[in-house]
Amino acid sequence: MSNPNDPTSKDAAESPAPTTPTPTAPPAGDVESQTPGTGFGVSAIVRRWRREDLLKRGSVALRGFGLLFSLLAFIIMASNKHGDWKDFDKYEEYRYVLAIAILSTLYTGGQFMRQVHELSTGKETFPRRNLALIDFYGDQIMAYLLISAASSAVPLTNRMREGADNIFTDSSASAISMEFLAFLALACSALISGYKLSNQSYI
Repeated sequence: MSNPNDPTSKDAAESPAPTTPTPTAPPAGDVESQTPGTGFGVSAIVRRWRREDLLKRGSVALRGFGLLFSLLAFIIMASNKHGDWKDFDKYEEYRYVLAIAILSTLYTGGQFMRQVHELSTGKETFPRRNLALIDFYGDQIMAYLLISAASSAVPLTNRMREGADNIFTDSSASAISMEFLAFLALACSALISGYKLSNQSYI
């Protein structure tokens, strides 16, 4: 039995029971510091939208240049007929240049019209993943064909210009130059298509 006059019992009675620490609210500065994070996320989304829009417009411009140069190569080579040996269809290399110019004109024309339609309406004609694959492989294949055709006709044109430099050889050189410029446009477009393809989500 405890003694009421014992001072230790009074101290034990008067001492408060141990309490568990209560969680404290974060300082006001910490709460305010979350605002820049939210702003950063919104600005990152806006920058991404602007980058995608810039890539779309750049791709349209490059395919437009590809269409222009391919069409010029086709017109120049198709009209390069001046009689006797000065007819393009007598040379396999020039027929190859014309065939690839026609194929490139059809491809770039179709792609250019599709992209202009998508930009004007804001609607995609095919699923984005399929479009990325078509753009990437289509640009690469067409760029390879263009540089192949131009390279095959360069030696023949150089040999002809050594013997006689006339309107036939000048027209042939112009058509080859147009195909080389079309190759550059589609090669740059293939880089953009590859970048879009690498950023596609496959989940």
